Amino acid sequence: MTTKTLVKTIIVCLFCSVKIVAQTAKPFPQHYVYTAGSILPNNRTQAQLDSITIAFYNQWKGVYLKNNCATNEYYVWFQPPAGDNTLCVSEGQGYGMLIAAYMAGYDPNAQTYFDGLYNYYNAHKSTINPTLMAWQQITGCGNNPSGGGDAATDGDLDIAYALLLAHNQWGSTGTINYLQKANALITAIMQDEINPITFTTKLGDWANSTDPMYYDTRCSDFMMDHFRAFHAASNNANWANVTNKCYTLINTMQATKSPNTGLLPDFIVNCNTTPTPASANYLESAYDGHYYYNSCRTPWRISTDYLLNGDVRAKTALDKMNTWIRVKTSNNAATIKDGYHLSGTGITGSTSLSSAFVAPFAVAAMDSSINQAWLNNSYNTLIGLQLANEGYFENTIKMMALIVLSGNWWAVPSIVTAVPFPHSTIGVTVAPNPNKGTFTVHSTTENLGKTIEVYTILGNRINSYILTSNALVLNNLLQGIYILKLQGGAAITKIVVE
Repeated sequence: MTTKTLVKTIIVCLFCSVKIVAQTAKPFPQHYVYTAGSILPNNRTQAQLDSITIAFYNQWKGVYLKNNCATNEYYVWFQPPAGDNTLCVSEGQGYGMLIAAYMAGYDPNAQTYFDGLYNYYNAHKSTINPTLMAWQQITGCGNNPSGGGDAATDGDLDIAYALLLAHNQWGSTGTINYLQKANALITAIMQDEINPITFTTKLGDWANSTDPMYYDTRCSDFMMDHFRAFHAASNNANWANVTNKCYTLINTMQATKSPNTGLLPDFIVNCNTTPTPASANYLESAYDGHYYYNSCRTPWRISTDYLLNGDVRAKTALDKMNTWIRVKTSNNAATIKDGYHLSGTGITGSTSLSSAFVAPFAVAAMDSSINQAWLNNSYNTLIGLQLANEGYFENTIKMMALIVLSGNWWAVPSIVTAVPFPHSTIGVTVAPNPNKGTFTVHSTTENLGKTIEVYTILGNRINSYILTSNALVLNNLLQGIYILKLQGGAAITKIVVE
């Protein structure tokens, strides 16, 4: 072989080995516009908020993102205590996929990490529903044979939502069809992790109709922003029922069990009759009916729905928590305990300052300018906690909270490109959808002269237009979700301004 031929061969081989990565549509930082009236920490500039998030991300992935099971797989390391051989849990896998999707653009390897995390999920399926993920893997990379082979709802919810994020980041024409996989997972979740009678989130695919825990739920699985996205992606109206049920349970718990604090228990039982906090050692600990290491995430989960979608039910719930925690700590987040009774007294022995508790309360404070000083204090406390001094759970919740706190937790827009008005309204479509604020309503002649009304997602009418031509342009809409209604019928469609 001549030198020229050898060089040519090397160049060809190099090009063969390069993976073509799709362009990132929403690169970090996005500085997403949250619901009007929401706030960010203002004791840091936007650039500082972004750089703090990036710095912690670099630390986080250096410790927790692992690639030692299969060459094309990544997993989020559980960091178990001595004597525990847990390698990974599905909850962490979902967290990792969310983080990779949101940090894309800053991190040029984000899609590689995301696909590797997906491949790991795909290699560890539940023995009950093989579209869902087995909840626990152990040393050696296999599913734990002692009960780790079935699914836990929270991990699957985050994985499905992350796949929708990935579809919007990189499209679905590459190696992995993110949208197709998301919809398959969304269908499987509805089938085996949502109770079809109460529309509550089940504890996992193992909680079937003969199980005594069939009508029980985990409050930290109340991910209403996810459920709205699943509704849009799947066109399954039952996801709206799930969202509504979550808010009903939140309201019931706050009104009857925690009227002075707004705190939610780790688990709720008897959702089909009289919902009540679980008893001690129901599933995980003596504090299963209290605000502990599951429900500590609820302020963050509720907040993301308010920040992205503006549901007033979320703000009502958050305001109760915010008012209580500010008084309880005398506006000093450094005194937050890692566990409370629903009455607000600290759980005996719960004195550790934990990111798992500080971070969600910080995110909750973003719902109103009333909380600005408290938010700033909470943010300072959170970033003062060192990664080396905390575990996987605390550090990973902190990582996701920093994305929200820096204004970079963007919403999954509608995936429909031209939306027909349903039911009796014929001959009307809206496109492109989503977009940056300018839509064209295409109509047939029979609808000319009728009125199109524009509503916010909360039902407030903001404008109306008369169809005077076959193409009505709607523009200058602010970022958010809107509902369009045509005069003379109940038919509606949703549009999304990115």
